[in-house]
Amino acid sequence: QVQLVESGGGLVQAGDSLRLSCAASERTFSGYAMGWFRQAPGKEREFVATISWSGSSTYYADSVKGRFTISRDNAKNTLFLQMNSLKPEDTAVYYCAAALETSNRSSRYKYWGQGTQVTVSS
Repeated sequence: QVQLVESGGGLVQAGDSLRLSCAASERTFSGYAMGWFRQAPGKEREFVATISWSGSSTYYADSVKGRFTISRDNAKNTLFLQMNSLKPEDTAVYYCAAALETSNRSSRYKYWGQGTQVTVSS
């Protein structure tokens, strides 16, 4: 079983940047596609970005395209989400998750972290 722990969330102002990290417990991390999802209060969990096991393929939600960058370091079993030009509507709990292949569907992800809060003030 893969355990995932997110970090890097916080309170920032609109226009600021944050980098989220997701540390995985297993060396098999490199065998999984990874994704970031987020859930705002009163809303359903939504897809943010996904990356293939090798890092060669990435996909983004339209709402974050051009502002967020997903990446991974398989040697360090770590996933990243660089978030630039943050907006108040980016406020949510951000989750990392592991799947057998890249997908924008949360049901395809087998392992989930506990989440990290990102709050963007206007």
